[in-house]
Amino acid sequence: MSTTRQFAKSLRRAQTDAEHRLWLQLRDRRLDGLKFRRQVPIETYVADFVCVDARLIVELDGSQHGEADGEARDAERTKALEAAGFHVIRFWNDDDANSFLLIHLTQLRSGAGM
Repeated sequence: MSTTRQFAKSLRRAQTDAEHRLWLQLRDRRLDGLKFRRQVPIETYVADFVCVDARLIVELDGSQHGEADGEARDAERTKALEAAGFHVIRFWNDDDANSFLLIHLTQLRSGAGM
């Protein structure tokens, strides 16, 4: 098993409270019938939540992402994931990510015909 896959597996076991709350809303096609997977290896990164059919990645960010080096790493990561064909959206851990995600999906569908 690759190092990235092993890391993804460890992240699934040690999810944050925010990831757990969002996963309860996304799993089993509970959000608009879309199938999401969690902690998915893509390229050399591990994406928090991925809907392959919609080419959508949802990232939940903690406080470390607000620091200058965290923002730079996130920008590089987002660029790589977008180059792999995904649309990346980010939420802070304390946001109501589920509500924002529904709004974002509606906007994507109206503009991109998902």
